[in-house]
Amino acid sequence: MIAHLRGVVAGITPDGAIIEVGGVGMRVHCTPGTLAALSPGEQAQVSTSLVVREDSLTLFGFATDDERNVFELLQTASGVGPRLALAMLAVHSPDGLRRAVSTEDLNALTMVPGVGKKGAQRIVLEMKDRLGPPGDGGDGLPGSRSAQRAQSWRDQVQSGLVNLGWPARDADQAIAALEEDGTISGDTVDVATVLRAALRKLSKQ
Repeated sequence: MIAHLRGVVAGITPDGAIIEVGGVGMRVHCTPGTLAALSPGEQAQVSTSLVVREDSLTLFGFATDDERNVFELLQTASGVGPRLALAMLAVHSPDGLRRAVSTEDLNALTMVPGVGKKGAQRIVLEMKDRLGPPGDGGDGLPGSRSAQRAQSWRDQVQSGLVNLGWPARDADQAIAALEEDGTISGDTVDVATVLRAALRKLSKQ
């Protein structure tokens, strides 16, 4: 098991990053919040989870051990694979998921693309005694608090929404709506917070 990677960020893609470790470029799939803390050419460390399939080895990277642990726990629920677990962590922080499950907040869970009402009910039923109460592992993604330049955060938020299944046009409209209503102001923003706010807007359409 590869528990973490530490190395130079060789590149960023819409859904992940290439981290060079000992001369080898390791591709890791990440949430937009985790990607917001990574910069090409700089040293970085991410907690990782290796998903082994018959025809593939896929590495997922996270800003914290808690996020990685929740990612792995979510996959023990029926019908939740790595892609859906990653989408859930793109929409909610680890403690946000703990709150949603412990309070049986189905609306919060169905904000995640790919999770319907029945799926949300199943997740609550199966995960209530596994995730633990809010506060067990820390709230949010510390790394995602890094300030990003205006163009950079727009690109990251749009890419995150598109990767979660929303059309680029809808993603742009949600970002514009957040700017109009004052949710976003200035050139420095928290990408993860904006992503979640945009998802809340899109879920109400």
